[in-house]
Amino acid sequence: MALQISATNPEHPTLLLELPWDLPLEEWPEHYLVPLPRGISRHVVRYARAGTEVVAVKELAERPALREYELLRSIDRLNIPAVDPLAVVTGRTLGDGTPLEPVLITRHLNGSLPYRSMFETTLRPATMHRLMDALAVLLVRLHLAGFAWGDCSLSNTLFRRDAGAYAAYLVDAETGELHPQLSDGQRDYDLDLARVNISGELLDLEASGALHPSVDPIEFGMEICKRYEGLWQELTRTSVYPAGKHHYIDRRIRRLNELGFDVAEMQIAHSSNGDTVTFVPKVVDAGHHQRQLLRLTGLDAEENQARRLLNDLESWMATQDDYAPGDPLAARPEVLAHRWVREVFRPTVRAVPLELRGSMDPAELYHGLLEHRWYLSERAQHDIGLDTAVDDYVANILPKVRDSLPSPTDDPELPV
Repeated sequence: MALQISATNPEHPTLLLELPWDLPLEEWPEHYLVPLPRGISRHVVRYARAGTEVVAVKELAERPALREYELLRSIDRLNIPAVDPLAVVTGRTLGDGTPLEPVLITRHLNGSLPYRSMFETTLRPATMHRLMDALAVLLVRLHLAGFAWGDCSLSNTLFRRDAGAYAAYLVDAETGELHPQLSDGQRDYDLDLARVNISGELLDLEASGALHPSVDPIEFGMEICKRYEGLWQELTRTSVYPAGKHHYIDRRIRRLNELGFDVAEMQIAHSSNGDTVTFVPKVVDAGHHQRQLLRLTGLDAEENQARRLLNDLESWMATQDDYAPGDPLAARPEVLAHRWVREVFRPTVRAVPLELRGSMDPAELYHGLLEHRWYLSERAQHDIGLDTAVDDYVANILPKVRDSLPSPTDDPELPV
């Protein structure tokens, strides 16, 4: 059988032809290889140069190679974080005609590291928990798409930080199965496999002295299950909110925040029964919200203030689907953010008299107004709107704040 390279991109076979397919992967010369960290694997895996790209090459039998290739393509179409499948090479033989195993080729994810290699360093426990949060997000996204992984582990998952966000990527889909929808039993089984695999690898790292002494491998494996269950419940439960009760949406965002997750995307579907809301979570690094708010709006705020303002911006953007239909530029985030600043943020801040603002900057003032609106809406059991919140804040909150501040005569350093 002649050498055959099955690839979706016509450019890839030309680049891949330069690699030594007539040699077992274990015997490839060093000048073809790239020394990058790898997780443990039941197959021989190497990183190699293919033109200007770095690719991961894995030897395995033809049937599972083709199956995994198609599964990775399906996952890519579902927009789930995973490595990019490039090709399957079959018909490999030694110089004397002895058959060699086919290989699956995927693109190396730039800036990524296997989870196992991350845990082999002296990571702080807090950072480890954020890594596991990102892995919980990946598992939830896979299960929502109907994909049962069957082999989630520290070695089969890549970690990458991208613009302040922590993201986990699926590497090995060999044991995976794609269904229209997963049952609770299928999810529980997949999650239990992940717990056993993760705890097992952490025990292995502990035995080698590479694990932080404060991390309990068993408890850590169980913790990811708890994080997964909390996130799954918050994301999948049916939520149909009566029209006008937008504070219910705020309440759900707060619960996600309390779980340690932030909202990457929010979708509001309007129906005759109310507003159905779905969320896409992510795990972010310190200062991420500050940077994002500054990039989108030009507003410079503290991290908690920025988080709250971005939540409000995201909620507002989700209601603008019918604005300027047919104009794709009008729906771009930076365009909507500019409108939010011009039509919502500035008018709201300007509605508060200057003499009552004291030392509060606009971002702090708006944050306070949002918190007050949420409090009043919870008490009234309906969304009271920003205008009502501003009026009540000006009448009942700001005077108390001003009265609690020291007057100039209370400070001996200031002239009377």
